Amino acid sequence: MMVEDIHRQLKSHIEVIKMVGDNLVSPVAECAQILIDALQAGHKILIMGNGGSAADAQHFAAEMVGRFLLERKALPAIALTTDTSILTAVGNDYGFDDVFKRQVEALALPGDVLIGLSTSGNSKNIKRALEVGKDIGAITIGLLGRDGGEIASISDFNLTVPSTETPRIQEAHLVMIHILCDLVEKGLFSQKAE
Repeated sequence: MMVEDIHRQLKSHIEVIKMVGDNLVSPVAECAQILIDALQAGHKILIMGNGGSAADAQHFAAEMVGRFLLERKALPAIALTTDTSILTAVGNDYGFDDVFKRQVEALALPGDVLIGLSTSGNSKNIKRALEVGKDIGAITIGLLGRDGGEIASISDFNLTVPSTETPRIQEAHLVMIHILCDLVEKGLFSQKAE
């Protein structure tokens, strides 16, 4: 039984990653160019998500600030999921739906890139933050699942994984995050490294 379940999960993972390869290569390349252009212009990346997507947001920011594969200067990226004092103060005083919105109001500038991860596409706190980001003049990107949900209609760009299984969506998001990190590094630093 366990072996069959492992095979089923691996097969499901491969099918979802194949869907990403079949449907999202051009949108991922477009989002990578948006990140490259924004970073070259001196802007920053703000990233947010809930639960496993919060961990993915932190992973993305860590790869940008630290490094992915190339030795290079740090890139300005902030995961809005990491400051427990802000998250709990805003959650207590305003409600959980505003924990990212307030941070975007404080940190986002026109031309920055705001990335929201939501496997359902309907996370209220992500949606509110993206709306505020758009009002400020930030470029908004959704890493979404299922049909993209409500967030798909408000983000400037979407990378939507067409699956209903949260673990498969998160796995595909992580693959796309790694590809974005690789493309950004190459786009900004590969000529200097050669």
